[in-house]
Amino acid sequence: MTDLQSFDSDIVIVGGGLGGPALALGLAQAGFTVTVIDAAPLATHEAADFDGRSYALALASVRLLDRLGLWDRVEDNAQPMFEIKVSDGRAGEGPLSPFFLHFDHAEIEEGPMGHMLEDRFLRRALLDALEAEPKISHLAGETVVAQSCDAMRAEVTLASGRALTARVLVGADGRSSGTGARAGISRRGWDYGQTALVAAIEHDAPHHGIAHQFFMPSGPLAILPLPGTVSSIVWSETADTAAEFMALDDAGFLDMLRPRFGDFLGDIRLRGKRYSYPLALSLAERFTDTRLALVGDAAHGLHPIAGQGLNAGLRDVAALVQVLREAQARGEDIGAPDALGRYQQWRRFDTTTLAMTTDLTNRLFSNDNPLARLTRDIGMGLVNALPPLRRGLIREAAGLTGDLPDLMR
Repeated sequence: MTDLQSFDSDIVIVGGGLGGPALALGLAQAGFTVTVIDAAPLATHEAADFDGRSYALALASVRLLDRLGLWDRVEDNAQPMFEIKVSDGRAGEGPLSPFFLHFDHAEIEEGPMGHMLEDRFLRRALLDALEAEPKISHLAGETVVAQSCDAMRAEVTLASGRALTARVLVGADGRSSGTGARAGISRRGWDYGQTALVAAIEHDAPHHGIAHQFFMPSGPLAILPLPGTVSSIVWSETADTAAEFMALDDAGFLDMLRPRFGDFLGDIRLRGKRYSYPLALSLAERFTDTRLALVGDAAHGLHPIAGQGLNAGLRDVAALVQVLREAQARGEDIGAPDALGRYQQWRRFDTTTLAMTTDLTNRLFSNDNPLARLTRDIGMGLVNALPPLRRGLIREAAGLTGDLPDLMR
């Protein structure tokens, strides 16, 4: 076994967004020392204003946050999702098409399928937990300019000139992962020609904890409940149309949104900022290399159509914690190919399957072909009429299917 005294920490994590800090907390709980290298200055994370960004956390992800000691810090600001309605339609028809899927949390025993949580609350909880954990060193405002990994150790060089060594290097640094690129890990995928418009919307009527996924020819519109009479929208449009809409003032933007949103929640108003994100599929050709692993968007960037991007990344986190903890318990070198290979074997197939499923769903629904429209409407109607199949999809949406890591059980 390698000499632990020769390393600055057991694991160095590059990336201070959501996955990196969550991974650091899980590893610290397992007894490892961790360094998190975070390109963002501390002040960026500490901003407490409402900016409209939020996440759909599946039940399995909520369990992970609970095991990490975070859920108690954010639960009061989270909105349970009691129902999900998936419907098909064109702009102007409103989100309640006669052909739809209806998922109700009452059909499973575990409780709500998930919760909506604003970015500002989750980031603040992660940051506070990082600062309180003595096994974690959080280096904010630092970037990696070079790395090397060999049979003995992983080493990174920071822009400040500082060098750090570890037993394992983890890239949690997003779709343009420098960690993966420096390791020579290529990516495969394609651009969807779509852009997601993201904002928070205030409305007059209560949402009752119901999430809506409304399919239009240009792309899906998700309307996701937040606390109070506020919902988050993820509105996918063709890239050119989205650019035109983003260039409008708030009143003009709402004029474009209203016929797509419908009036089932009464009048709507913008709350906070608007964001836009180009949509593409991006998969790393492998999730591991010599003494290196990739998690979250650094490993897989998915279409947001099912809201599973962050949830898939958190499952990576839980799986890697378990693999490294079990390797350590067996007296193995946690950076050895056999140990990291178990993480790759566990997560690569699942995430590739999820990526292909979301890709196929987007292609099937993001068009107005009459035959495709008839096929998907009949399919949704059949699924909705078959309780066992419907319950299976509810459990899938809650993140309860497949080989769950211990932290999500």
